[in-house]
Amino acid sequence: MADPVKRPYRSAARVAAAAATRLRIRAAAASLFTRKGYVATTMREVAAEAGVGERTLYDAFPSKAALFRHTLGVATVGDEQPVRVADRAEIRAAQQQLDARAAIGRTIEYTAALLDRAGDLIMVSVEAAGADADMRAAADAGASATHQVYLALTEELARRRALRAGLDATAAADILYALGSPQVHQLLCRHRGWSPERYRRWLEDVVAQQLLA
Repeated sequence: MADPVKRPYRSAARVAAAAATRLRIRAAAASLFTRKGYVATTMREVAAEAGVGERTLYDAFPSKAALFRHTLGVATVGDEQPVRVADRAEIRAAQQQLDARAAIGRTIEYTAALLDRAGDLIMVSVEAAGADADMRAAADAGASATHQVYLALTEELARRRALRAGLDATAAADILYALGSPQVHQLLCRHRGWSPERYRRWLEDVVAQQLLA
């Protein structure tokens, strides 16, 4: 009779402790990256601010680029689940709204919340793109993924003939990409002090005016 297969044991306490450590590391990394910039931030500073040893930090994230990608990724989607924005239930539900204005509103609601969480870190990658290849890759990948999300929405609106005359799906996605950019969010919410709610309402209104028939 074969011996039973031994299964690896992971206690709930150990899993929770690891998650808490990652949370502290992310919080420290996000704070330092946004305050000092990507290039000037060191892994030693992140470890010190997070209250962990450098060995612990490097065991979890072998490089500063890996740490930044993880920190930005979790901030972008709001959790550690490996599900990209395009496949999130909220985005799928927004695209399936029968009313075109409601589809835009649900998409903008998700976009505004995302930028409130991750906009500062996205701008770190944009600002460092000229000096660091990893940041350039991160910025380019994020921009491409964002445009694809918007294009999926505008293609659906075009299929329903909801776009204004003379506007195709690609041009509509370009407009949404520009208006909903982290740069515009930074200007209004960080520089001009707009509240998240004021920004969301403005973005929904202007996108609907620009896109819909």
